[in-house]
Amino acid sequence: MIKKAVIPAAGYGTRFLPATKAQPKEMLSIIDTPVIQYVVEEALQAGLDDILMITGRGKRAIIDHFDRTVEMEYFLKEKGKEDLLQHLLDISELADIYTI
Repeated sequence: MIKKAVIPAAGYGTRFLPATKAQPKEMLSIIDTPVIQYVVEEALQAGLDDILMITGRGKRAIIDHFDRTVEMEYFLKEKGKEDLLQHLLDISELADIYTI
């Protein structure tokens, strides 16, 4: 049974210029959610629990999106913004995500 997903998330995104000059194409949003998050959620719904993302240079935003940000979590907790804090925690706990 397949349990791992490999998501190619590299490349410059030249077809989306100028929108992708400052942010990776995978981080372009549909409503308020980056496209790459929809891909991860779909993999999880299919029963895959390990996600491997193959990224390129300048794709740190993808890694940061799924990683915990302790400083931001502390700030939101101090400001009483529990709903936003929970949203961030939910994203960071979606799956076991590895990048190369």
